[in-house]
Amino acid sequence: MRILVVEDDAPLASILLRTLREESYAVDHAPDGQEAEWLAFENPYDLIILDLMLPRKNGMEVLKTLRDGGLTTPVLILTARDAKEDVVKGLDQGADDYLTKPFNLDELLARVRALLRRPSGEPASMIEAGPLRIDPSRKEVTRDGQVLQLTAKEYALLEYLARHAGTVLSRTQLSEHVWDMNFEPTSNVVDVYIGYLRNKVDRPFEHALIKTVRGHGYMLDLPVSQAKVVPSVAVENVTHVS
Repeated sequence: MRILVVEDDAPLASILLRTLREESYAVDHAPDGQEAEWLAFENPYDLIILDLMLPRKNGMEVLKTLRDGGLTTPVLILTARDAKEDVVKGLDQGADDYLTKPFNLDELLARVRALLRRPSGEPASMIEAGPLRIDPSRKEVTRDGQVLQLTAKEYALLEYLARHAGTVLSRTQLSEHVWDMNFEPTSNVVDVYIGYLRNKVDRPFEHALIKTVRGHGYMLDLPVSQAKVVPSVAVENVTHVS
């Protein structure tokens, strides 16, 4: 999953980028409103985290431009604790959720997970795809009850495949949602990581799940009906940032 963080406060932006990347998300950063608009329309983000107090163009104007331009990407706005009127206005402009500063990093991550799964219409976070069970909050994957030891990028790639089980995904789709804007489009890194996943997800087991569709891309070879989400337990919040 790929996220755009729009935040002009460098220390806070650094914390957000590090925290999200540690959770296996691909993350880009915009330090002002104009760059945020350009990146948002140029890249297929799964979520935008948008501060409202920005240079060059404020977050409310950015949000209006994105929605007027037909962009339906979920938006989580960040606002000062004493600016409740901004929250109301932001939600009216098309924001999907909000956090007031200072906020808790665990709460941020919980809201991110909720917004990323919202298109499915399910209020749950555990992903089940055939014999695979994926816990996004713990970044844990099991197959037939056996825990799979995956790197952060392997996990991100498998989660994206599982969320779209039964659907062929092109190399471009995978790279755009699993890697950030530093990804080199001419590289074979997607194929390399698919190979890594096969070594861990398929080879120790009897049935292969990851399928190559020649000339088109890759898919988790399951009927769409076998990919679902089920409830998981929330984690208590412990870390605050301002």
